Amino acid sequence: MKKFNVPVIYRSPLITAIKNRRKFDDKLKKDYTPSVLDFGDVQIYLARHFGFCFGVENAIEISFRTIDENPDKKIYLLSEMIHNPQVNADLRSRGVQFLMDTKGNQQIPFEQLCPGDIVIVPAFGTTLQIQQKLLEAGVQIEQYNTTCPFVEKVWNRAQAIAKNNYTVVVHGKPQHEETRATFSHSAVHSPTVVVKDMKEAMKLAGYIAGNNDPEKFYTDFAGQYSEGFKVENHLQRIGVVNQTTMLASDTQAIAEFLKGTMIKKYDLNESNIADRFADTRDTLCYATNDNQGAVYALLDIPADLAIVLGGYNSSNTSHLVELCEVKLPTYFIGSDKEIISSKEIRHYKMHEKQEVTTLSYLPDKKPVKILVTSGASCPDALVEGVIRKITGLFNCNKTIEQVTKEFSGSLDSTAKVLA
Repeated sequence: MKKFNVPVIYRSPLITAIKNRRKFDDKLKKDYTPSVLDFGDVQIYLARHFGFCFGVENAIEISFRTIDENPDKKIYLLSEMIHNPQVNADLRSRGVQFLMDTKGNQQIPFEQLCPGDIVIVPAFGTTLQIQQKLLEAGVQIEQYNTTCPFVEKVWNRAQAIAKNNYTVVVHGKPQHEETRATFSHSAVHSPTVVVKDMKEAMKLAGYIAGNNDPEKFYTDFAGQYSEGFKVENHLQRIGVVNQTTMLASDTQAIAEFLKGTMIKKYDLNESNIADRFADTRDTLCYATNDNQGAVYALLDIPADLAIVLGGYNSSNTSHLVELCEVKLPTYFIGSDKEIISSKEIRHYKMHEKQEVTTLSYLPDKKPVKILVTSGASCPDALVEGVIRKITGLFNCNKTIEQVTKEFSGSLDSTAKVLA
């Protein structure tokens, strides 16, 4: 896989040593067991897969290279490059301005753009409507388009099933940048509707089965269906694609549920199901699959608590939190700054959408076992920072540097033997 030139401030000697060791031992990525960092009084179990993915590293490399190569030009981002506050703050500190916020609200009018200005399209992609506005302003976006290839894969999948007269059902968060982009690219080819969860999928099934008043659809799915959508006509053949960062299990459950609805409605079997339901494979990206699979394996450890790092508006990170909080106390934090002391931690409660402070979060026992992972837009340096902060709360029998040498040293020794 391609290696990217990501700023060194986002790298971590410890995490690099661990990841290199795991890659060497498990080239096919079949071993999802966590890495164990045993410091004596505290044991940290680090997920097998976490942190920057292909799409994120690609977007970061293009963005920082663009800044370096164009010191005299105005550089804009459509919205947040990725959902990580540090990365976006670093871009702003380098003079990059944001045209919109994450919800699509305009911060700088497109009318202010000049033909010589640079506009970077973020990893989430953007809508066809916004692309057209940029072209009308004389801005060339192709060279600075950092749309993740796995997001584009979803667009291609939607277009492919649209050619066979299927309506596209997008499993995603309606207001998320990626879902808005996918909806736009799909709707130009086929009737499209967005469902955010199983509850909405069940509502949609009611319209497919003919059990609900068709007129109520336009209220239930307001803002989530394409122009000209006709309930009576456009729910007879469907296919499901998704926002790449959704939970794989949720997407699969929704697809299977809607497939079952079609089978019952039209008395189908496996030989003719394609007449009504497109055979779409899962459109989650590899990193989402790997990170979620690694968390499932992480949760096999009988631990005391879990810490998940990432931006609070990061979709893929929020789903890792959801998986963890079902089993044990879970703290969603942005950096080591949220770990105030051994008695106090500040963290984000997703369901309440607010940051809270929890006291006595560490158990009064030895050793304390902590699960750690991070989202696909979280720099490795932040993960190392959290590990350093945690170990600083205990009397440890090893330093971070010693553990780094253990992982890198074992790899060097193996390489010498093989040579």
